[in-house]
Amino acid sequence: MGDFPILHEYAASGNCYKIRLTAALLDRPIERREYDIMKGETRTPEFLAKVNANGRIPVLQVGDRFLPESNAACFWLADGSHLIPHDRFARADMLRWMFFEQYNHEPNVATLRFWVKWIGEANFTDLQRAQVPAKQAAGAAALKLMDEHLAPHDWLAGQNLSLADIALYAYTHVAEDSGLFALADYPAVQRWIARVEAEPGFVAMGV
Repeated sequence: MGDFPILHEYAASGNCYKIRLTAALLDRPIERREYDIMKGETRTPEFLAKVNANGRIPVLQVGDRFLPESNAACFWLADGSHLIPHDRFARADMLRWMFFEQYNHEPNVATLRFWVKWIGEANFTDLQRAQVPAKQAAGAAALKLMDEHLAPHDWLAGQNLSLADIALYAYTHVAEDSGLFALADYPAVQRWIARVEAEPGFVAMGV
């Protein structure tokens, strides 16, 4: 094992991409280890015993310690950097948006993307099929709230790019993958996406 943190990931996941993007924007090298979640590679006895007993990725490995949860891993990478506001209120506001991402945005926008692109509508369970309208409505509400906030602001928290923007960019910029959201409905969000992508060090999801 080298001297760099190791990201245990599934590259197509927005939660994993957040960590890669944070590291890239900070010019921090990380090692990457890929797992195929569709083949159950994060549910093996070895993974559960050594990497994450919860059987999920991403996990950031720092030496012999393992840090699950994407936003926590982003915070570890960015602690003390320009991606975390110095102002006390702005820093708390950054956390507010990161909590919003996990509670309001990701369970709807990201879940529908995964269901449609990886599971396929033809393979939906009756429960999944029944949940689609509510998740679509909740995802649209999350995007609308972001759009209203971003109309008069360049960034979600404070005066500069922060982890809040990285956390929400990850799944927002691919929201249309499910075919259930149209980013054209959220012009302020579209302008914000362009700002994130213009940042020095930015890397695309597929890199």
